[in-house]
Amino acid sequence: MNAPVRDAVIEVRDLVVGFGDHIVLDRLSLDVHRGEILGFVGASGGGKSVLLRTIIGLVPKREGTIRVFGVDLSRASEQERRAIERRWGILFQQGALFSSLTVRQNVQFPMREYLDLSDRLLEEVTMAKLQMVGLSPDVGDKFPSELSGGMIKRVALARALALDPEIVFLDEPTSGLDPIGAGDFDELIRTLQRTLGLTVFMVTHDLDSLHTVCDRVAALADGKVIAAGPIETMLESDHPWLKAYFRGKRARMALAGHSVSA
Repeated sequence: MNAPVRDAVIEVRDLVVGFGDHIVLDRLSLDVHRGEILGFVGASGGGKSVLLRTIIGLVPKREGTIRVFGVDLSRASEQERRAIERRWGILFQQGALFSSLTVRQNVQFPMREYLDLSDRLLEEVTMAKLQMVGLSPDVGDKFPSELSGGMIKRVALARALALDPEIVFLDEPTSGLDPIGAGDFDELIRTLQRTLGLTVFMVTHDLDSLHTVCDRVAALADGKVIAAGPIETMLESDHPWLKAYFRGKRARMALAGHSVSA
């Protein structure tokens, strides 16, 4: 079996992002390869979510280039930009569901924005997306306030998958979940990635996620990517932050857990 071509579907070069006098990302460069799950880690407040939000256009950049599917987003026309946005899906922190809309309406929101589907087909696709993330059809009539944290994440993932994207951005997808719920969600992400051939950019601090589902890990410190590679590369690094994060007490506990379950 031939190995997949590891071309970059996201290319970030010399990116500078700041707020006022504070520079958050300082000439950061990073590639995300087609078909991989990339875990993006860093200290709290270090700029992980800022990078994600800059890539998708919610935070302006000061310098540098961001290419998605080979297109420089800062030079793309509005039509080109919308075409690329159709090819990605986003799961924000805490799900970010519309509280006044039902689950069904939340999942349908991107489809109503971009597609011209009949009500019947819209309903069929919505139910298929809910089933894809492990939710039963009766959830469709519930409001976000009636859902558990894990169900909110799954609904948000169903919405992110609504347009059959090629790239999925996940911002702290397992935060707020108990260990069992987080493990189930990790397994769901991996299954969907393999089944649908997704490229996944996952901002996370969850060591278990990094060990179990990520093909590569990129680490952020001082506004730059200081290392990128498989988890073994992180474990072998002598960089002080990487040593503290991946070989500290909590990391050893996570590793022990994986050894027991292996």
